[in-house]
Amino acid sequence: MASTLKAVETGHSDMIHDAQLDYYGKILATASSDRTVKLFDVEENSALIAELKGHEGPVWQVSWSHPRFGTHLASCSYDKRVIVWKEVSKGSWSKVYEYDKHELSVNSVAWAPHELGLCFAAASSDGSISIHTFKETSWDSQKFPAHQIGVNAISWAPSTSALTSSPANQFPNIPRLVSGGCDNLVKIWRYQDNQWHPEVLPQKSNDWIRDVAWAPSLGLPSNIIATCSQDGTVVIWTEENPNSWKPIELKRFPDVVWRVSWSVTGNILAVSSGDNDVTLWKESLTGHWECISSMNGDGECLRVKE
Repeated sequence: MASTLKAVETGHSDMIHDAQLDYYGKILATASSDRTVKLFDVEENSALIAELKGHEGPVWQVSWSHPRFGTHLASCSYDKRVIVWKEVSKGSWSKVYEYDKHELSVNSVAWAPHELGLCFAAASSDGSISIHTFKETSWDSQKFPAHQIGVNAISWAPSTSALTSSPANQFPNIPRLVSGGCDNLVKIWRYQDNQWHPEVLPQKSNDWIRDVAWAPSLGLPSNIIATCSQDGTVVIWTEENPNSWKPIELKRFPDVVWRVSWSVTGNILAVSSGDNDVTLWKESLTGHWECISSMNGDGECLRVKE
């Protein structure tokens, strides 16, 4: 049965928009409308490690890099900027990169699989996606138009080297990411010939796409993406053959669905909706997605399927 393991008193003076654990699950980063990012040691009584100040507007999202490149944290904000923070010594953090070329709010930030190097993507309300890669001693950036009205969310495809169960490794080993926009569309982007090429998935929502999440590929024979929208739609997209996506509508929720997130193994999906409920979903042996747990905003477990 699900239960609250630990509560963290953050001390933020305004709403918290995002909270992410690092690769080892030891440090919690929080992003708030009070313009700060805070780091907590969840193993040492949730002690405050650092308070990162640099944004001039609400901070929407944070993302941790793979520890292969050191400890980096990216944050994005309404102030149109993306900042990369690095732990230069234990407990001491410094701003090592800042990008301010977006024209409107930067809504989402995500690090690429470590096989692609130290690289991350950012999505903005100006309709563009920017890709940032560290090369030798400096950062290189590339921005391209993605959605006409604005981009709300992005998520990277896992490295296809993990798809060992795929026959003859049928999925091409090229960088890909998924984006969701205010044009109600979900797009898959692949990087070839130094350009990002889109593939538009069939429209399954009548309102803004609020979040997208590409599932980890640990032992999975196919690629799986979850998307959610303002109209309460959650769709599971499965790519069993290259560039051939099959959609399954999970459920039409009664309120806006803000976030979707996969477990580390990629077989359980968490859905966060506007009614303050979080539901967990798992695919059955018959191919149907079933709700296995539901939790309300107070952390109380409402339903568990054995």
